[in-house]
Amino acid sequence: MSASAGPADEADPADRADRADPAGPAKASGGGGPGTAVERRLHLLTPLRRAWVPIAATVGVVAQQGQRAQEWVTGLSQGLRVLGLAALVLVFGLYGFLSWWFTHYSVTDTELRIRTGLFFRRTAHIRLDRIQAIDVTRPLLARVAGVAKLRLDVIGTEDKDELAFLGEADAVALRAELLARAAGFAPDEAVSLGEAPERGLLRVPVADLVVSMLLSLDVWAALVGGLVGPAAVWWFSENLWAAVATLIPMVGAVWAGSVGRFLTEYDWTVAESPDGLRLDHGLLDRAHETVPPGRVQTVRVVEPLLWRRRGWVRVELEVAGSKNGLLVPVATRAAAHAVIARVLPGADLGALVFSPSPRAGSRWVVPVWWKGYGLAVSAELFAARRGRLCRRTEIVPHAKVQSVRRSQGPWERARGVADLHVDTGANGTVTARLRPAAEASVLLDAQAARSRTSRAAARPDRWMT
Repeated sequence: MSASAGPADEADPADRADRADPAGPAKASGGGGPGTAVERRLHLLTPLRRAWVPIAATVGVVAQQGQRAQEWVTGLSQGLRVLGLAALVLVFGLYGFLSWWFTHYSVTDTELRIRTGLFFRRTAHIRLDRIQAIDVTRPLLARVAGVAKLRLDVIGTEDKDELAFLGEADAVALRAELLARAAGFAPDEAVSLGEAPERGLLRVPVADLVVSMLLSLDVWAALVGGLVGPAAVWWFSENLWAAVATLIPMVGAVWAGSVGRFLTEYDWTVAESPDGLRLDHGLLDRAHETVPPGRVQTVRVVEPLLWRRRGWVRVELEVAGSKNGLLVPVATRAAAHAVIARVLPGADLGALVFSPSPRAGSRWVVPVWWKGYGLAVSAELFAARRGRLCRRTEIVPHAKVQSVRRSQGPWERARGVADLHVDTGANGTVTARLRPAAEASVLLDAQAARSRTSRAAARPDRWMT
């Protein structure tokens, strides 16, 4: 059975429109009036990035042909080889230049327009009031060249639109202008405001990050699997290539969970600003991300077994329309709660009192692990806990609940317990498992009522408010 908890955060089909433009490039128009804008181009180094598209295609064709391509090249004279190489370089460079030349972006009073396409024109209209987050990323080579990539999260789209590349100063200025316009400032004022000030909240020491990784069981499990798996394949099959084929994905998993994670989460800082919480991190590739205000649907506090003696936790997020899923890689419980309080204003995690699942029915449905389940409900939050080795606490503000469901399988029905599911606007679900059946029925109606009243009193999801 289920109960509606209020209107869902549905995507507006007009949030972002992509359409072909058979008329070709539009003429630049002067700014100032509604719907008019001055078209701008990307950084002059962008053609070098665009040239990699035909290069990759050529390499793929040569690799596919293999022996035939080698025989064809061998049959050419030295002069023809040089001319062929020069022609390829010219074609690649011309493609990069033309793709850059036919790419423009402009900002109007209500939207950001991005026009791309060398042969087939595509125009994206991104409404400023539907922008979720604007991230500035600086890959290693881009940092050396002094350029940056601007990535935009928009309601109703799975993939991020991006402008790559802009000068670092231009990227920061454009981000500030877009956020100011999204907040309702006049165009002239939005350009002159600049980036909003920020106040530092948290910085993760490198030593804590390294120790937390060493105390993570998943890292050691990936490492052991990466060593044992290929060795076992080689032992039983006596086939070296089969062992190598097994080793490659294992190495990728080990890298992603250890070195890759360290490179991504290095120098992680959290700062507060009028446009949301700003996250800066990365050793080689620096990223400047924003957690948009009012769009956080679920906060997940993760406590691995070996972290608990140190009082460390990891904080993850589910944000509607955004893929920024990590808020704090490792921090003390008190520091993490202080940051969460900035994401969920008025939330007091320390005051939550969890009631465990009843022993009488739960131990027969989920032996041993039933002790890891718990539920806490306050005036602002719905929180469910699960897990014993790695404890996960999922917290949902009542205003973000879209629907509530009660489910009960035949074995649960026989033991007198039921599950309560809370659905959020980020297509996520938080489940309070193994609650007494009568309590679950009462919670179903009570949670639906709390969600409706909380949504009516919630603050608007606007930038800089």
